[in-house]
Amino acid sequence: MEKNEECKPCPEGQVRKDGECVMPEVNFTAFVMSLNTSALFHLGEISDPVSGEKNRDLVLAKHSIDTLKLLQDKTKGNLNGEEQDILRHVLYDLKMRYVAQADKNK
Repeated sequence: MEKNEECKPCPEGQVRKDGECVMPEVNFTAFVMSLNTSALFHLGEISDPVSGEKNRDLVLAKHSIDTLKLLQDKTKGNLNGEEQDILRHVLYDLKMRYVAQADKNK
């Protein structure tokens, strides 16, 4: 592999591993963080990567939060301590952000 190839950025959504661009590992934490990113995007906390604009859609944000809550309920007793903590902290943070955004709309 040429040195130039190692310096090129990976395509969107991929990460560099052993000098190659690959999809990130699929695991529970990555899945939770993906849903977290989706909720933050819909809460207007993260800019659109194409336009750079921040858009808010509380209905879609709530859907992501509800999906995480469903995941928490359905996986109860099947997660290790780290997975439980990540899911609990992400849900708490997103719920607080949602309430703050919803209060702004009143």
